[in-house]
Amino acid sequence: MESPDYVRTSLAAGITLNLVPGRFYRDAKLYCINLLVTYRDGCTANCSYCGLSRIRPGEYQDKSFIRVDWPVFPTDLIAERIAQLEEKKEIKRVCISMVTRRRSVEDTVKIARKIRMFSDVPISMLISPTVTLERDFLTFKEAGADKIGIAIDAATDTLFDYHRGRGVNGPHNWERYWKTFEIALEYFGKGNVGSHFIVGIGETEKEMVYAIQKIRDMGGETHLFSFFPEPLSKLQEHPRPHISTYRRLQLARFLIDNGISRADIMRFDEKDRIIDFGVEIGPYIASGKPFMTSGCTGRDGEVACNRPYANEKPSEEPRNFPFPPSPEEIESIKKELKVYID
Repeated sequence: MESPDYVRTSLAAGITLNLVPGRFYRDAKLYCINLLVTYRDGCTANCSYCGLSRIRPGEYQDKSFIRVDWPVFPTDLIAERIAQLEEKKEIKRVCISMVTRRRSVEDTVKIARKIRMFSDVPISMLISPTVTLERDFLTFKEAGADKIGIAIDAATDTLFDYHRGRGVNGPHNWERYWKTFEIALEYFGKGNVGSHFIVGIGETEKEMVYAIQKIRDMGGETHLFSFFPEPLSKLQEHPRPHISTYRRLQLARFLIDNGISRADIMRFDEKDRIIDFGVEIGPYIASGKPFMTSGCTGRDGEVACNRPYANEKPSEEPRNFPFPPSPEEIESIKKELKVYID
């Protein structure tokens, strides 16, 4: 059962498509169907934090990714179910993710074309720069994609190399990722290319803020994830980032991506933690919006890729809220923003 005839769905997408039994805690709704190409031989990369890493024990089809299982279904069935939900306006976008394998480029295109045969739902492609060539971008557009995602993940070149490149005998290259981001912007335009960054794999708050600012200055947007250790991965014992660190970076990302503040007017302490965001932050905290999931939008301009509970267990306080935080949760967030852990 390999792509393009078969594709993996996130557990949340499987529930939304009524292919997997389950329900969302607090009646959260998923608005983006996340798909992942699948192969018997899996991904050729070896990222330290990734559940799909080639050296993580187990069969590839059984490996989790971003904390949850990704069951496999026929692509035709998925396309039909997507069309039904899109017609009812219950979903706003589809995102197809590659793995690091050259054939995944062609298969991602084939899956997009299959979806486009059934509906005109907006399609994002989360691409692997290591196997993507410049000529592929026109093909992505022709297949129906309107947005591109690139998971840079690490905020600095040193961390990238350590977690994704030479430090793990992996194939990824920092310069190639950023160059591919530039090329994607040339083909898809400002506001239509997003970066993924993972908070908590060794960076300082200042380093992450400046990585977000670099993306903004290029014309892109940033989608934040909070590190969650995958069992049996190289970082299975690595601690999660403190919630206060994540809250400050969520707020910084929101202010930067919306042109409200900039990294160079924010202030940091001796440990490179944010102590001043450069603007009055009260109204933005009160809105709750900085702490909701950042991701690709739907046609309505609101975030579609809201990934319920991808960063934490449903029983925990949401790190990326898939719905507006309650007044009580906003009060908790206000307190979290002020905590500095040595």
